[in-house]
Amino acid sequence: MLVALGVGLVALQRLLELALSRRNERRLRARGAVERGRGHYPFIVVLHALWLAGTLAEGLLRPGFPPWWPAALAAFLLAQPLRYWAILSLGERWSTRVLVVPGERPVRRGPYRYLRHPNYLAVVVEIFAFPMIFGAWAVAVAFSALNALALYVRVREEERALSELAKPAGRR
Repeated sequence: MLVALGVGLVALQRLLELALSRRNERRLRARGAVERGRGHYPFIVVLHALWLAGTLAEGLLRPGFPPWWPAALAAFLLAQPLRYWAILSLGERWSTRVLVVPGERPVRRGPYRYLRHPNYLAVVVEIFAFPMIFGAWAVAVAFSALNALALYVRVREEERALSELAKPAGRR
């Protein structure tokens, strides 16, 4: 039953993040933000919901913990500070959607000084590591592949939006 508790906690985490995202979306839209990549957003939502459901289902089918669970838990827990550092660094600009306020400079503080997409790196680790804690290796592999496809589309859309709408970093 620890898998149900784990999935419940991650689901709660995601729901709280969605509430923050919706608040930030309203603020961004009020400042004139333009949304890009609307077409892939439902796929990402479904992907994350099915990832949690799949982790629960496969985790229940594989009672007990696999020998690698401490490493998987450590990876999952280590991804959390990076994700929240990214979210905090973006502040009101953080959203689960691709929203860019025309003319604003991209954020270059926090982990964005070192990585272009730190939040996505953390999500990649989470998508693989969380199911592995409970021995749900099929979910870890399948959803990592699906997430890679989603991120390929998402990052391209985000980069295009930033290059077309954001103010170049070097200009004032």
